[in-house]
Amino acid sequence: MPVHGDTVRFGVHSGQQNRTFGESLELWQRAEELGYAWASVFDHFRPPLGGPGGPCFDGMTLLAALAARTSRIRCALMVSAPTWRHPAVAAAMAATIDHISGGRLEFGLGAGGDDLAYAQYGIPFPPAGTRMDLLEEACGVARALWTREVSDFAGRHVRLEGAHLEPKPLQSRIPLVIGGDGERRLLRIVAEHADIWNTLAGTPESYRRKRDALARHCAETGRPPEEIRRSVTFRAVLAENERDAAARKEELLRRLPADSPLLDEYVTFGTPEQCVADLLRFRALGVTDFILGVRPPIDWLTVELMARHVMPAVVTAK
Repeated sequence: MPVHGDTVRFGVHSGQQNRTFGESLELWQRAEELGYAWASVFDHFRPPLGGPGGPCFDGMTLLAALAARTSRIRCALMVSAPTWRHPAVAAAMAATIDHISGGRLEFGLGAGGDDLAYAQYGIPFPPAGTRMDLLEEACGVARALWTREVSDFAGRHVRLEGAHLEPKPLQSRIPLVIGGDGERRLLRIVAEHADIWNTLAGTPESYRRKRDALARHCAETGRPPEEIRRSVTFRAVLAENERDAAARKEELLRRLPADSPLLDEYVTFGTPEQCVADLLRFRALGVTDFILGVRPPIDWLTVELMARHVMPAVVTAK
């Protein structure tokens, strides 16, 4: 049985490229009021949008602050790269945030990708194979420190000797989210360690291919794929009627270049009813967590239409 059972959840993934803490807090608190089950921040030191000097709050400290100012919504970091922090340090920070949140943390890990901070701050950026090794070791280190009284770990890159972490997290098992879709190595790590697998939605056809690759890795490791929740992050532009939706799409396209990779993240430009139909195609493929990507400037209309109309229809669909 996967974590949270077969419950269908909706959430917001907030890119913290804001200039005030209040902007991030408003989104999280409003999402909680609207009934979203999940809110997450990313873990970039320099923003993926806005150029080399754009604003970007630190993910881990922002997550702690937002967790302290909410009461129900699940709180997540999606996803942290082990190149930023020693895995034991990250595990200790996660345990602290689980206490701050009252046991609402869902902790995300990934192999890490391009970030201007590597060059700007002089942080080493290892080759992909090394980053995959670090990710796999970080999963083992975190789970050991969260659950064992004393932990020893001997990896290629990380070592623990008689390591203690107290107090333990409030949750008996912090859900471990692994983000990415590399079909050879990344999904193998998902099969071995993840409670939740997150990836960009893409198309139903591309998602089916990744899902099937994960199932093959699960078969090789002897783990039922049904134990792993499936989560997709997506974007949408919604309006109450098709005319307004078309106008809002044109407005977005004026802001984004025609070759922007962000355009591939949009599942729907349309009405809530069209979005329901689009998301049910992923629901039929086993997706249980639908995470709406929200970055400044916040599209409040889409956030609210998603909560009021799309969420209930998808959650109750048979």
